[in-house]
Amino acid sequence: MLDPLSRVRRFNRAVTSAVGALDTSFLGRGRPLGAARVLNAIGHGRSDVAEIRDYLGLDSGLMSRLLRSLEDEGLIETAAREDDARRRMAMLTRAGRREFTAYEALSNAQAEGLLAQHTQRDALLAAMDLIASALTRERVTLEEMDPRCEQARYCLGEYYAELGRRFKQGFDVSLSRDPDAKDMRRPRGTFVVAMSDTLPIGCVGLKGTDHGYAEIKRLWVAPAARGLRLGRRLMDAAENAARELGITLLRLDTNSALPEAGQLYRSTGWREISRFNDDPYPDLFFEKRL
Repeated sequence: MLDPLSRVRRFNRAVTSAVGALDTSFLGRGRPLGAARVLNAIGHGRSDVAEIRDYLGLDSGLMSRLLRSLEDEGLIETAAREDDARRRMAMLTRAGRREFTAYEALSNAQAEGLLAQHTQRDALLAAMDLIASALTRERVTLEEMDPRCEQARYCLGEYYAELGRRFKQGFDVSLSRDPDAKDMRRPRGTFVVAMSDTLPIGCVGLKGTDHGYAEIKRLWVAPAARGLRLGRRLMDAAENAARELGITLLRLDTNSALPEAGQLYRSTGWREISRFNDDPYPDLFFEKRL
């Protein structure tokens, strides 16, 4: 049996080598990886220096040195935040935008080259998703979004596809009691998406009704993010939103083909009740008073 610690360390060495973490000129652009990552974060819309530092996991001293080096190159400008002079903001200059675009093209080409070398592309990507979820679990954010937005529609599409695989009779969303988008937007409800960096990895909806209760709908966590207690976090977010909206009674339905869902609900204070709708797919029904 191979030593687990040796396997982890082999993986670490392979990744640092493949991404050029030790190169003094990352992707051949004349600066190390740290400076390139700061430039990338600013280029992708992060401007508050403290938020960039937290996002990249850098200490204040190193962050200051990296910003100063990018300023010396004329790639960024920093200034005090207008509403809070204690906080600094960083912005790309015209030269910085050109450099950011060059890095994006080179990084995409590097990723395409890696995928092209592997005959099991989907398996490789699934492994990457699993590792990335494990390494960034503390940085997953829960964000309220319109259920019609791109990230929400991606999560819902994956949710429907999984039900289709796991239900014996398959799943046709047109036969289900699919919530209207307006019922999962404030002030009637909400829709929460779990984001890992820039990628959606989970969702849950709070559907407002006119029957004296609201429903929890469409709880889904990406396979690569399971085991990280994300489902519980999403449920907590939905319940907290219900409290903010003055909702005191919640209901939900599920199917016995999803035993992990039933286990989550039972362990977090939900009690089984009799059927309360005519949806053809669920066979288990729960209620929780807030």
